[in-house]
Amino acid sequence: MADEKIPLKDVRNIGIIAHIDAGKTTTTERVLYYTGVIHKLGNIDDGNTAMDWMPQEQERGITITAASTTCFWKKHRINIIDTPGHVDFTVEVERSLKVLDGATVVLCGCSGVQPQTETVWRQADRYGVPRIFFINKIDRLGANFDRVIGEIHERLGANAAGICFPNAYEDQFSAIIDVVHEKYITFPETDGLDPLVSDIPAEFQDKFKEYRHKLLERLADADDMIMERFLEEKEVTIPELKAAIRRAVLKMAFFPVLVGTALRNKGVQTVLDAVLDYLPSPLDVPPVPGTDPNTSEHTTRPCDPNAPFCGLVFKIAADPYVGKLFYTRVYSGTLPSGSTVQNTSRRVKERVSKIVLMHANRQEIIGSVSAGEIVALVGLKDSKSGDTVCDEKAPIVLESMKIPEAVVSMAIEPKTKADQDKLGMTLHKFLDEDPSLKVKYDTETGQTIISGMGELHLEIIIDRMKRENNLECTVGRPQVAYRETITKKVQNVVGKFISQSGGRGMYGHCVIDVEPNEEKGKGIIFVNKIKGGAIPREFIKPVEEGVRTAAQTGVFAGYPVSDFTVTLVDGSYHDVDSNELAFQLAGKEAMREGLKKGGSCLLEPIMDLECTVPEDFWGQVIGDLNTRRAKIVSSGNRGKLKTVRCEVPLAEMFNYAGALRTLSQGRASFSMEPSFYAQVPNNVAEKIKGVREEAGSKK
Repeated sequence: MADEKIPLKDVRNIGIIAHIDAGKTTTTERVLYYTGVIHKLGNIDDGNTAMDWMPQEQERGITITAASTTCFWKKHRINIIDTPGHVDFTVEVERSLKVLDGATVVLCGCSGVQPQTETVWRQADRYGVPRIFFINKIDRLGANFDRVIGEIHERLGANAAGICFPNAYEDQFSAIIDVVHEKYITFPETDGLDPLVSDIPAEFQDKFKEYRHKLLERLADADDMIMERFLEEKEVTIPELKAAIRRAVLKMAFFPVLVGTALRNKGVQTVLDAVLDYLPSPLDVPPVPGTDPNTSEHTTRPCDPNAPFCGLVFKIAADPYVGKLFYTRVYSGTLPSGSTVQNTSRRVKERVSKIVLMHANRQEIIGSVSAGEIVALVGLKDSKSGDTVCDEKAPIVLESMKIPEAVVSMAIEPKTKADQDKLGMTLHKFLDEDPSLKVKYDTETGQTIISGMGELHLEIIIDRMKRENNLECTVGRPQVAYRETITKKVQNVVGKFISQSGGRGMYGHCVIDVEPNEEKGKGIIFVNKIKGGAIPREFIKPVEEGVRTAAQTGVFAGYPVSDFTVTLVDGSYHDVDSNELAFQLAGKEAMREGLKKGGSCLLEPIMDLECTVPEDFWGQVIGDLNTRRAKIVSSGNRGKLKTVRCEVPLAEMFNYAGALRTLSQGRASFSMEPSFYAQVPNNVAEKIKGVREEAGSKK
């Protein structure tokens, strides 16, 4: 079937996204089983699933890297990306959603909408990805279908309604009532291969009418035709209802909700049917926007196999046998194997030696790829994640991805001198694969500092170094990635660099205004307001480089400075002595002076933490959170458990898992993700500054 050319209208590029432990990988495993890709069901607990193929994934029972695969269902081709749920690997979700047309959001029937669900929901909103919901684990103790739909409305603000509902909860669950097709679906076989479809029994008729009314009511808000029928109380036929749901899903005005239990093999086929019926094909997605690199004008490229070729490299993975695999979403045109393409992001030509279809870590070589497909290209040399590859006769640069800020750093040193070069090569490979990993060399301590999204992220990197590259490292304690910023506006800060030591001199002079950004997270904004050629154009860029260099080391405690705007307002130059280096040093001098006068302060990453706690241990857990500078945002109940949501500094949360286990006899759970940066209280900031100064004096 892989060799058959499936029409574009019958192709679906979807992602499975969710909070950690909601059951994404198990759901994907069942999809592969029912579509005939695999013939034996894998299990997370046994470490034998097809999609979690890395040793680290199998040992920990979590997804670390997004895995892609292709399957076929009812003469449709479905390209699936199973994404991680753990916040430390959020960049995998980010880059997957960038290239997908639709997504299935998996929710746990007990835990409902959790913090990471909200994060992936916002990511999907940002990329305009239509979604359907699958409420999984409905057979677990404490599961409740209606409560989870309520949380979807409250927490996500989504217009959602059940297009099916369960006959019962917990261990009584055995069948699904399909509200759209008006059918009763049971699963007599343990592997769920042949579901039985029959008419809805009399005892469920009232409940069916209630759910159908809710569905039409919600859908009426999103579709005019349904609104008309609903107000006139006219009957809606099944084809009309399906068409209306599809229209509403495509414009992200409505989100259908399905139910089941992937682990017990119930309800996955209805999810597959919903993917075909309601999620978009590549033809339903608007033409991909981009920029013409020659004219800088905005342009678009339609999803057409006959249009000029264009694709986005969204992920790079190393393979021990073929080298680097460049995962690419093809948006337009056709690319045969052996072709040469233009990388417009880096302005280099690349040769595609081989094209492969991925099945997790297995590859299937194909002769060509066309619009709407997701494949891996082999043979590229200089391309990176987020780069555009296209036909050199029709250049376009597609919008790249948003990479989150690193929040945790760690010092690493190879155990032997011989491993020093090996460390550099290994880290270079990981940097290619993972854009959220940052590496810098501390010249004062001689250590390599790696920064990432969390403790687990860095732990996995260290583990992979040892297993894949036989590289042993000495590892320092995790450190918080603090930042600095300024608190007040400073005007007319002068930066001068004048040197006259015989022969030709150096002259650079600039005047800048420095002010804090109102909107946080924008980094450093440089504005040029030079008039009348006070500084020649060729020296403006060096001034900006000097400013950015100075901002890498703050004046408060030596941390990088961010979230401010620098406006270049004046300056002067010398016809003979001025050069780029002089203006770079002048910019650096002005910036350091601006930081001193701008009231520099320390910022720390604040985490969004949610704890689920049995009532018996509520007091101890809240008391402990108060000692960690936590600010409680909300609390509530989830069945017999109490929940608390708070904002807490990352610095206070290292090794929290062990502390919470001790406080609650192992019965409480938590999830945590980076939320924003906030100013560190003065007493804590002075302590951090003292530690930095002490470490500096020891060097």
